[in-house]
Amino acid sequence: MQSQHRALAFEVLIGFAVVLGVGIGGVSAQTTDPRMGTWKLNVAKSKYNPGPAPQSLTVNVEPSGKGEEVTTEFVNADGTRTTTEYTANFDGKDYPLTGSQIADTVSLKRSNARTTVRTDKKGGTVAQTLRRVVSKDGKTMTVTTKGTNAQGQAVNNVAVFEKQ
Repeated sequence: MQSQHRALAFEVLIGFAVVLGVGIGGVSAQTTDPRMGTWKLNVAKSKYNPGPAPQSLTVNVEPSGKGEEVTTEFVNADGTRTTTEYTANFDGKDYPLTGSQIADTVSLKRSNARTTVRTDKKGGTVAQTLRRVVSKDGKTMTVTTKGTNAQGQAVNNVAVFEKQ
């Protein structure tokens, strides 16, 4: 009788874990990686050098394997729209990037739980490096971009995003 109670208690515990999104090995990637979710650019708090800043920018980050799947929707300064997409692991290897004039691949590395580095390349040559840091409270993400833009100009941008 006691073993039946233990078995039932274990089944109930497993049921709660599934409902709460907790795997047997720990918490799901969705809840452990602070970058996961939708982020919107706060243009007023951001600095674009050279400008101009986009009118708006939304980044959707979803877990994928040992990395992330990212879709970025831009409304550029001139009102045109651009969408970029990639799926990549945090292993430093190059993965395809679509929709960008600046790069055709990305590689990702994780510095710590809240900091990642993305390197964009065009034809195998580094075009930009993006250091992405999520605040301790998880509400903001600061992305510092250095490199060159599509016109060959030096870029030094600090973009501030708010989690939606």
